[in-house]
Amino acid sequence: MTTLNQLYPQPLWQWFEQICAIPHPSKHEAALSQHIQTWAKDKGLAVTVDKVGNLIIRKGATAGMENRKTVVIQAHIDMVPQKNNDKVHDFTKDPIEAWVDGDWVKARGTTLGADNGIGMASALAILGSDDIPHGPLEVLLTVDEEAGMTGAFGLEAGLLNAEILINTDSEQEGEIYMGCAGGVDAQLSLPMVWEAPADGYSAFKLTLSGLKGGHSGVNIHLGRGNANKLLGRFLFEQADGLQLELAEFNGGSLRNAIPREAGISFMLPAEQVAELQSKVTAFEAMVRAELAVADPGVSLTLSEIPTPSKVMSEQSQNSLIDLLHACPNGVMRMSDEVAGVTETSLNVGVITTGEETVDILCLIRSLIDSGRSQVEGMLIALSNLAGAEIEISGAYPGWKPDNSSPVMAIVRDTYQDIYHKEPVIMVIHAGLECGLFKQPYPDMDMVSIGPTIRFPHSPDEMVNVTTVGQYWELLLAVLKRIPEKA
Repeated sequence: MTTLNQLYPQPLWQWFEQICAIPHPSKHEAALSQHIQTWAKDKGLAVTVDKVGNLIIRKGATAGMENRKTVVIQAHIDMVPQKNNDKVHDFTKDPIEAWVDGDWVKARGTTLGADNGIGMASALAILGSDDIPHGPLEVLLTVDEEAGMTGAFGLEAGLLNAEILINTDSEQEGEIYMGCAGGVDAQLSLPMVWEAPADGYSAFKLTLSGLKGGHSGVNIHLGRGNANKLLGRFLFEQADGLQLELAEFNGGSLRNAIPREAGISFMLPAEQVAELQSKVTAFEAMVRAELAVADPGVSLTLSEIPTPSKVMSEQSQNSLIDLLHACPNGVMRMSDEVAGVTETSLNVGVITTGEETVDILCLIRSLIDSGRSQVEGMLIALSNLAGAEIEISGAYPGWKPDNSSPVMAIVRDTYQDIYHKEPVIMVIHAGLECGLFKQPYPDMDMVSIGPTIRFPHSPDEMVNVTTVGQYWELLLAVLKRIPEKA
């Protein structure tokens, strides 16, 4: 079988193999960061770690290119930790099991971390090379991008010397990104009143699984199922008729991943069990028919469980079901300015049942501030109607497109010269860190490129090998064409 270190370009894939071997989910990047620091210092490179943990590595220009503008190649160190339900894997301890499947690299039952491990590997491969021409170079590796953009928020003015930033977090070869969506988290907390379970009732757990999930930005327009919303719909349609008493609702694991799995625990009268089984079968068939193209693998599993210690009061249960069923989800509006790009969206990402509340964590994304504000208002209004508390937090700005960007023109022209076709200039419906970098570095010229990555933020994540080679060749050619300082 082909192994990673046999793929082209070898220096990049050799680094990616090392990255996969060292656990680095969000908020657990220290081991990988230390590995990179040790390597860089052994190479004689200048290494800085800022107060939030971002890693900055500097390398001097190759001979004859000392007067070129300084470039910073930027990636994030962390990866999204998602796995299939039947996969035994601890993202804080276990390596990613990457393997080659034809022209794709995949992982066994987990996210791969090509987002943004390939970009990180490319930057480190350039730092380690003695024969790649470039001007003064900086590499910025940020922490915690996937779980809150902590690194980008914490980056201070004066740490970087570069005039140009190349972000490596895009996920489609042939597209050059010059703008991105901003976002904000919204957590709705519905107070719970608990009661003792009824006598003579049977207890069950209903699990919905088999959905594709994916990135809540770049995949949100594909019409995939949201496990949280689907189980909420089942409850809205069947809870009263089946006399269900809900004990627990838990679903999803990350606010920026479309939830693939969710589960509810409940009780119902013993005489309703046969009807429950019939309704579950019918609901599964209906959802499969609706999602036959977008998400055909949906599955519902019903299992008997021990009697729970408490169930929700009728009012608490009804408020939760109504709130969840009414909560918007998915594409709110497509962009008028950029064809085919989502302008505003909402992902009902995580539902957690606690002792006093059921919490619903959502991520709002929008290319425009007014779109984001509108959806915030919708959630606030719903919370008011349901008697829930809402917390809006973690807002980050979008990256406003600049059609006159010199580095975008360099990348566009270089791509055309190499591949004899026009690249697509795009705005991405995802939270690239460039918008945050513009705050401490307002005059920095920025662009984002990357290889083709499919299904990021899900265990189906894969990266196309051929496009990694194309991305590498483009990146090296762009570095060669960086102009001299003014």
